[in-house]
Amino acid sequence: MRTITQQTLGGPEVLTVVDTPEPRPIPGEVLIRVKAIGLNPLEARLRAGEFPLIGRPPFVLGWDISGVVQDAPQTWRLRPGDEVFGMPRFPLAASAYAEVVAAPALHLARKPTSLSHVEASALPVVGLTAWQGLVDLGDVTEGDRVLVHGGGGGVGHVAIQIAKALGAYVIATAGGSKRAFVEGLGADEVIDYTAVDFSEAVRDVDVVLDTVGGDTAERSLDVLRPGGHLVTAVAEEDAALAAAYEAAGLRFSGIAVDPDPIALRGLVALVEQGRLRVHVQETFPFERVADAHRLLDGGHLQGKLVLTV
Repeated sequence: MRTITQQTLGGPEVLTVVDTPEPRPIPGEVLIRVKAIGLNPLEARLRAGEFPLIGRPPFVLGWDISGVVQDAPQTWRLRPGDEVFGMPRFPLAASAYAEVVAAPALHLARKPTSLSHVEASALPVVGLTAWQGLVDLGDVTEGDRVLVHGGGGGVGHVAIQIAKALGAYVIATAGGSKRAFVEGLGADEVIDYTAVDFSEAVRDVDVVLDTVGGDTAERSLDVLRPGGHLVTAVAEEDAALAAAYEAAGLRFSGIAVDPDPIALRGLVALVEQGRLRVHVQETFPFERVADAHRLLDGGHLQGKLVLTV
């Protein structure tokens, strides 16, 4: 099978397509013939060596996959021929930049028939991050005011739809070029962060979901109501920021996504109800992974990038 690996840290050019043996599933795992692979900004940072989540090279990046079960020797949960998708093993290496992947059956769900493999591969990391941030940590309920930072990005565009499905009033920050896209997702208000300071334009928010980083989380102190809650996917280990929120009588939570099968089934339910869709900005063939990573490095994506296999 073909696998995308890297022998050293660096730019997109370090990603190389090589031939490797197929993995062998252990009890509880299935072997998946991959059809599409979702790409995430985290993978560009790991490729460049910004932090050692999965150790030093050589390694194979990737978590988001959609494909067909090829073999399921020791699990009753799935059978050969099942179309599945998921985010196996995170934060451990899943080696998903490959034509065949071995993954725990519990970390997968049957692909909704309304989603193509490309769309399904784009959903797990961003969908689970948004779900766990808003449902599990944020405890968003009907009538809550929710502010989503980075509403046009991967996590943000899914978070808007999940918050709306929960009955929230949703405010989103996004660049002016993404206004129509974000409004189309159901946001009740869209704030162009390039022209307006959100901390002066928004008040009485129950939950802020931060997918941007920088000083965004700190400035969000001013928009939350008493007892409000910041959930951040980018500053989860900032102890000083957490202390500032606590001192202000506010709640602070960091989300480090995990492959929760209950949340994955929740995403499937929303897709099947027609209340959640995932936007793919561009697809690349497997062998053009370096070009896809150059786009990842540039940031400011609208939705997700996907490799087709």
